[in-house]
Amino acid sequence: MPAPQHVSLVALPEEAVSTLLGIFDVLNSFSLMNLSGDGAPPPFAVEIVGENVGPLELASGVPVNVQRAIDAIETTDLVIVPSMVLPPHGWEKGRHPELLAWVQRMYDRGAVLCSACSGIFLLAETGVFDGRDATVHFHYARHFTAAYPAVRIHPERVLVVSGPRDELVSSGASTTWHDMTLHLIARFAGATAAQTVARMFALQWHQDGLTPYMVFEGRTDHGDGDIQAAQQWLHGHFTLANPVDEMIKRSSLAGRTFKRRFAAATGLTPITYVQRLRVEEAKRRLERTDDSVDEISWRVGYEDAAFFRRLFKRTTGLAPGAYRKRFRIPDFAQLQPGPRLRPPQAE
Repeated sequence: MPAPQHVSLVALPEEAVSTLLGIFDVLNSFSLMNLSGDGAPPPFAVEIVGENVGPLELASGVPVNVQRAIDAIETTDLVIVPSMVLPPHGWEKGRHPELLAWVQRMYDRGAVLCSACSGIFLLAETGVFDGRDATVHFHYARHFTAAYPAVRIHPERVLVVSGPRDELVSSGASTTWHDMTLHLIARFAGATAAQTVARMFALQWHQDGLTPYMVFEGRTDHGDGDIQAAQQWLHGHFTLANPVDEMIKRSSLAGRTFKRRFAAATGLTPITYVQRLRVEEAKRRLERTDDSVDEISWRVGYEDAAFFRRLFKRTTGLAPGAYRKRFRIPDFAQLQPGPRLRPPQAE
């Protein structure tokens, strides 16, 4: 029988408790729920590790128990850093030098490094992801690129496995730690084991990627006042027939100059920016109304509903109907009409 893979699940005060304990329970489920069968050893031996043994309060104020100190661990098979809650100004480098040195030693001795969501911020500080592909929560993508420009980041991807021996594993936004954990189970315990765990916990792979979940927010921190004014106007008038032409007129800039400056400031051409705003509005209407796709197409500025459908799928990765099915609150989760019991009134 192969020895269990030793998993060092790193606990930090910046972390979200749900991700850390979720990963712990899923990887530990072979022991917890006897999924390996009688007499079979579990494929993973999971420990919550940190700089010091004992209780550690996480970002949400909930304490977890660090089971083993990193200075007592000479080798490990997998190092996993769960998602962290970053401050508004982004990740602060240099906060955990001893932990970083330990991660580097484990990597040099053959460990697979894994991050869930924003856990990549800590691992990237070692430099081992430089020149490699990775993913991160799309909300933190700009912060990550500013902090680690040498890492090729793909926030639209659910899971990225890179490195010469596939030893760098990162998962994207929030609950994509499910995908990472199932990947590790399939990789080290087999596909059947991963399918068993997926059924037990009702976990689903994010087959369509993360593009459908991403909310478009145009860049406004570029410092070009003329373009900022155009953006502000556009956010209230993007359904007009020719909004780009109108923006150019209002800017008093030559058309070619305006388009060049707009693209340099926002990273998008004016027409692409308009399309992204229109698709974002269409997403909200698909989520919250019963309007037909043709009606929504017209309301966001497109008379050609077929063109709108193609644009929507190209932008979000889903057809409008599939998007509505995915993100609308399902009937079983909504309050049903009919009489309801009133709470007792105080006398």
